[in-house]
Amino acid sequence: MSSISNILFPIDFSPSSFAMAPYVKRAAILAGAKVSLIHVFDPASYNGFELYLRAVPEIAVEHQNIARERLDSFLPNEFPASECPRILLAGDAATQIAHTARNGFDLIIMPTHSGFFRRMLLGSTTAKVLNDADCPMLTSMHAETIAPRPPEHREWLCAVGLGHDSERVLRFAHKMSKEARANLTIIHAIQSEDAISPVRLNLEEQVQSAERHEAHQHIADLQKRVGVDLPVHIVVGTVKEALVEAARRTDADVMFIGRSPQSGALGRLRDLTYTMVRDSPFPVLSV
Repeated sequence: MSSISNILFPIDFSPSSFAMAPYVKRAAILAGAKVSLIHVFDPASYNGFELYLRAVPEIAVEHQNIARERLDSFLPNEFPASECPRILLAGDAATQIAHTARNGFDLIIMPTHSGFFRRMLLGSTTAKVLNDADCPMLTSMHAETIAPRPPEHREWLCAVGLGHDSERVLRFAHKMSKEARANLTIIHAIQSEDAISPVRLNLEEQVQSAERHEAHQHIADLQKRVGVDLPVHIVVGTVKEALVEAARRTDADVMFIGRSPQSGALGRLRDLTYTMVRDSPFPVLSV
């Protein structure tokens, strides 16, 4: 059974939505998945002039009708209505997207914002969905004017730590890479004692012997439990910066990274996940 059979593609009719559409379509073809489009409108987004002319219920109905027309006319050739259901909901976008995704969806694909607003990702709808959604979520790099490279380049990375959750992440990444016939590489960061030292790639002789041994042993045990034998890249430096820099130096087109399996009071979007989603040079699939 395929890991991904139903993809949810939230759209807000921004340039990012249009730019991301070809990527979503190619990802769906690669996975053999069906795409459903969802748009969430705010029924309370009326202004004073509208209130002066009409009653609130009438305004809400008009906004719903406009939203339905825009949704139905969004790239109908690329996403035919007969094959790609279009879901229109009202309310808070992140809440509705996360709730809808629980109804049989295996993956959410959303672009992040660009420039300053991308830096402020924690306040965005995308970040809220990352916190609330139960299923895996693929977020793009800046896609304001151009879509990310299609995932069939098939060079993928999986970032793992030394925690127990790495097995879950690696199993998912391995299953998806097998289905897509992609080359998967494990990447692991060792925290440098010198916080200002430059990132070093595979310079194992410069890492303390105990740390090096522990990392290699853990990853070897991890691969044995998952039943894989994948190439491993060790990076040294501040963990967040090291992973981002290592990603920039690869020719990969997707990075898998863990997202907390429990939402809890702090949410699923931890600091490391946030940094990778925000700064990765290519899409991040958070599991």
